Amino acid sequence: MSTLQISEIYKAQQVLKDVARHPKIIGPTDLSTECTVYLKPENLQYTGSFKLRGAYYKISQLSEEEKGRGVIACSAGNHAQGVALGAKHNGIKALICLPEGAPISKIEATKRFGAEVCLVPGVYDDAYKKALELKDEFGYTFVHPFDDPLVIAGQGTIGLEIIEELPEVEAVVVPVGGGGLISGIAFAVKTLRPDIKVYGVEAAGAASMVLSMKEQKTVHLDSVSTIADGIAVKEPGINTFDMCQKYVDEIVTVSDDEISAAILALIEKQKLIAEGAGATAVAAVMFEKLPIKGKNVVCLVSGGNIDVTILNRVITRGMMMGGRMCMMTLELDDKPGRLSAVSEIIAKCGGNIVSVTHERTKATNNINSCSLHVEMETRDQEHVELIKRTLEEAGFPVIHGY
Repeated sequence: MSTLQISEIYKAQQVLKDVARHPKIIGPTDLSTECTVYLKPENLQYTGSFKLRGAYYKISQLSEEEKGRGVIACSAGNHAQGVALGAKHNGIKALICLPEGAPISKIEATKRFGAEVCLVPGVYDDAYKKALELKDEFGYTFVHPFDDPLVIAGQGTIGLEIIEELPEVEAVVVPVGGGGLISGIAFAVKTLRPDIKVYGVEAAGAASMVLSMKEQKTVHLDSVSTIADGIAVKEPGINTFDMCQKYVDEIVTVSDDEISAAILALIEKQKLIAEGAGATAVAAVMFEKLPIKGKNVVCLVSGGNIDVTILNRVITRGMMMGGRMCMMTLELDDKPGRLSAVSEIIAKCGGNIVSVTHERTKATNNINSCSLHVEMETRDQEHVELIKRTLEEAGFPVIHGY
């Protein structure tokens, strides 16, 4: 990777000029009160993700002999679509190995772009091993999702666009999985504007790059668990790890609840659909994980290919994280009128009850008591605390709330 030059990224920009979309920066937004937040919405890319850039540029630079053998790739879903579309445009065969747990939307989209799909039990790393086996068996050309200089150069075109469109930018926040995206962006940004800070964000349940940076060597995680399937990578690339050490200022983590809250904020405030991985940069800014107070910040929304079957659950988690929805369990004396009294207090506080579960047979501290589980819509965390405090002052102790 020491041979990567900024000229390669400019070359990639020319190749991708009429192939990839170049979504304009959105903002300033109201996603934070601590800094001025702009968004680079790569979720609006043709394939719903930035991955098209690197995959297409890599394929465009293959020799005719390499193209003739066809290409193979492994992916959590977004790289798959980028390779599939790139192969289709170049008239070559593509075989994609995907984890069998990949969102159905990503699997079907990959097929629609004309690629053959091989589902592999496990996560991304398992799909990677299978792809290497098939590459050796059938002679395909392997298109790595992140640890390849040409792929990194393609992703780096985003950095060029950010600097060209928003020269007053002071910090760029980028999701991190294997590290290809942040490597390309950080290399481009730091080469042209070393004064700009570049921060990475990983899901807490898949923090392989954070741990690798801490240990000063690539670290392999035994397992990963996160709603951000696009960055659920057990081990970063060798090249991307080196580039992150050299060009990235800091990498932090966010929880699944924080990611869910960011997805909800993007939907409500910006009318943008982001997948888990795509919302991590926004989550880091919303929950003040970075030293960016008072700065002009660009958050990369890297993808929007979220499976609609889990979108409702993610929104619910996000609402609970932001205090827009809460659930409380109370212990009541089993007497007439107690349920009505609780409902009246919640209503007077401005809460909207969505569901109520009343249990008389559940074991409680008092044999004459019953449990009341209430789900309600609320305004924010302060509103939740107001309702809880008012209930307890009225003699209705909250034994569990979230």
